[in-house]
Amino acid sequence: MLKGFFNVPEPVNEPILAYAPGSKERELLKAALADARSREIEMPMYIGGKEVHTDKKGISTPPHDHQHVLGRYSIGDKGHVKQAIEAALAAKAQWENLAWEQRAAIFLKAAELVAGPYRYKLNAATMLGQSKNVYQAEIDSACELIDFLRFNVSYMADIYKQQPPVSPKGSWNRVEQRPLEGFVFALTPFNFTAIAANLPASAAMMGNVVVWKPADTQIYAAHVIMQIFREAGLPDGVINLVYVDGPEAGEVIFNHPDFAGIHFTGSTRVFQDIWKTIGNNIHKYKTYPRIVGETGGKDFILVHGSADAAASATAIVRGAFEYQGQKCSAASRVYVAASVWPEVKEQMLRDLSSFKMGGTEDFSNFINAVISEVSFDKLAKYIDAAKGDADVEVIAGGGYDKSKGYFVEPTVLVVKDPKYVTMCEELFGPVLTVYVYEDAEFENILEVIDTTSIYALTGAVLAQDRYAIAKATQVLRNAAGNFYINDKCTGAVVGQQPFGGARGSGTNDKAGSMINLLRWVSPRTIKETFDPPKDYRYPFLAED
Repeated sequence: MLKGFFNVPEPVNEPILAYAPGSKERELLKAALADARSREIEMPMYIGGKEVHTDKKGISTPPHDHQHVLGRYSIGDKGHVKQAIEAALAAKAQWENLAWEQRAAIFLKAAELVAGPYRYKLNAATMLGQSKNVYQAEIDSACELIDFLRFNVSYMADIYKQQPPVSPKGSWNRVEQRPLEGFVFALTPFNFTAIAANLPASAAMMGNVVVWKPADTQIYAAHVIMQIFREAGLPDGVINLVYVDGPEAGEVIFNHPDFAGIHFTGSTRVFQDIWKTIGNNIHKYKTYPRIVGETGGKDFILVHGSADAAASATAIVRGAFEYQGQKCSAASRVYVAASVWPEVKEQMLRDLSSFKMGGTEDFSNFINAVISEVSFDKLAKYIDAAKGDADVEVIAGGGYDKSKGYFVEPTVLVVKDPKYVTMCEELFGPVLTVYVYEDAEFENILEVIDTTSIYALTGAVLAQDRYAIAKATQVLRNAAGNFYINDKCTGAVVGQQPFGGARGSGTNDKAGSMINLLRWVSPRTIKETFDPPKDYRYPFLAED
């Protein structure tokens, strides 16, 4: 199916491979994992199409096996950031003047490379470097990345074909969507390989040039992404990949007159500091920069007294503990009606007792390691504090061990105070806090949910009572940018649920939608008159 005269393939969501025992994909992925573990690789920066090596090295290790070295990456400095900006600006004119369908072809080819020859290499890199199990890697570094690339091309075509509906006789009105005037800085997170690729790619697709800095703990997979882009035919200098300390990079980028925008996913604190810096430097820039960010979350699940207990328990354990709770959308606070709590609790504990935890290479492990020692230590501190609080009951988990990998048991806390610290602060790990409310207090608990956290990313309500669903949907309209009814609060799919939140969770520019791509262009309206007036006088000036 084609999208009208623009002749763009109609996108469909990439099928998720099952990796069942005996399947071909399981065999190929295990081979890719074994190959990646068998050797150390060198990971250069990519500036202006050149591989840049430095003497100063960082080490990539699996979070679940932190003594094993996967590779070493070259650490850059301010000079390399300046070189990346210069390379981007040097590539800008030719790239932005390239016909849009030529740019589209590059990213469609990249999608095909991910779907085909690179699928297992990229999934293996994500599993090892970011400690994701096989399913979490497949839905991220394969399917979501492919969907981002294919759907964004479709959205791009839709943007370009949007034109003024009226051109009066003798004239022609049209709109040109220009790339931003300058370069875009993509600052990407550790937890999703797809997001790490999409942030630079979506801006580049619209004709922009990019300086890309990934999280240190995602460099191993970022290196593979850059190989894919290059093989797809991305011209030199369009996306420049640097491994530089964040504040060092920011000092150069946010003082540069050609800084035109930032595409960010990461912590709220960092994003607010960036926004403040941009504001203080606003007089230095040629144009007002676009600031696009998806930040933190303190995501909730609300279980009404009419909810199905089994569905509620499944939504909770999946929403809270898939990828060790290291999704910005992960459930971290749950409010359960007292009448249904005993049954929900029973199934939750039964499910949790069946979880296996360990390395990602063993496909029977549902839980893997948290990303780093810093994350591990933070989570351990919160768990220890909960154990010592008489008003908190630890009903599952509570253990942790970092001798081999950064393993934290899926932990469930039940609190008496709905404003207890772990109900309010983002932990970003496998620690879930539950508050049990009296069924008659349903409307009051809606107000508690809405006012407890600064964040507003995702949330879910489980209920069979339609009035309760309608009430929750209305009262919590500003509490979550992605809201789920009778489902978990994670798992947004490109083309189905554009993703993003407001309040302290970001600018809500909805990755995986046309809304996001519109942030990377600046429209120019053009009016052409074919037979212009040759006398200034209007008819009303004529004498009676």
